[in-house]
Amino acid sequence: MSRKIAVLGAGISGLACAVRLQEHGHAVTVVTADEPAGTVSRLAAAVWYPTRTAADPRVLTWAHRTYDELSAQAAAGVPGVVPRPTRMILRGPHATPWWAAAVPDFTAAPGEWRFTVPSVEMEVYLQWLLDRFEAAGGRVVRHKVGRLSDVPRVAGGADVVVNASGLAARDLAADPAVHPARGQIVGVANPGLVTSVRDEEHPAGMTYVHPRSRDVVLGGTFQPGVWDTTVDPATTAAILARCLELVPELAGAAVLWQAAGLRPARHGGARVELDPVELPGGARVVHDYGHGGAGVTLAWGCADEVVTLISGAAGA
Repeated sequence: MSRKIAVLGAGISGLACAVRLQEHGHAVTVVTADEPAGTVSRLAAAVWYPTRTAADPRVLTWAHRTYDELSAQAAAGVPGVVPRPTRMILRGPHATPWWAAAVPDFTAAPGEWRFTVPSVEMEVYLQWLLDRFEAAGGRVVRHKVGRLSDVPRVAGGADVVVNASGLAARDLAADPAVHPARGQIVGVANPGLVTSVRDEEHPAGMTYVHPRSRDVVLGGTFQPGVWDTTVDPATTAAILARCLELVPELAGAAVLWQAAGLRPARHGGARVELDPVELPGGARVVHDYGHGGAGVTLAWGCADEVVTLISGAAGA
């Protein structure tokens, strides 16, 4: 049954939900305070990897489905999506990771894991998603809402609201488990790198080198509870030093940009569920937020579950 659905949020989770719901025949309006280029998703290094997520069967399903969707998009030539060979440096013995089942070429080598995963250049990809959504008849309404109950009216009528509001869900959904996890990254000119390298156990902090078509994203930090988005020069210097140690080919690469953003984390993991309480007027709410640093890694799998939850709500 076709529904009138409002998706709150235009980051990767919101746009993935909007596109997927359109594909299932629903009339969808995206309500957003910011354009996609202004969301925190724009800052994501965006290499598939379920960072700081629980070894939960639901999360594995979301990650696996997203891996398959992004891989299919890369094969179809979707802008900004490419398969990226990856090396994960290990600083001690490790069992096979719980997410390896989602990655067909996962290989354990001495001192490292090797695998190929989708990489996404977010500014290009978010624009492609938005263009696809609007070309299929989707509407985007720029409006900052103060309550979830405002969304149906702002959208011009909706009987379902998908709450993909990220960090704002802390207030909108009255969910104190939602909190920021500050990340700072640096972009440098690409000297010809094609392989992503990770060292999650570096003694000086998480370290990653993610090549893109024109630059390389270097990171990083993961600071729960920190709200400050001011770039710290000392942190930038430390990131550059760690990444140069990890990948010496970066020596002399020009710094192009620096950025800090707030990942929308949540104690207990992402919330993807039908709210048992209806909004005034009878609209149902399906939540899809709290993905932390794994939004790109889980987006399409979570969008599939949102579709399933809305289909189930039709008879509720």
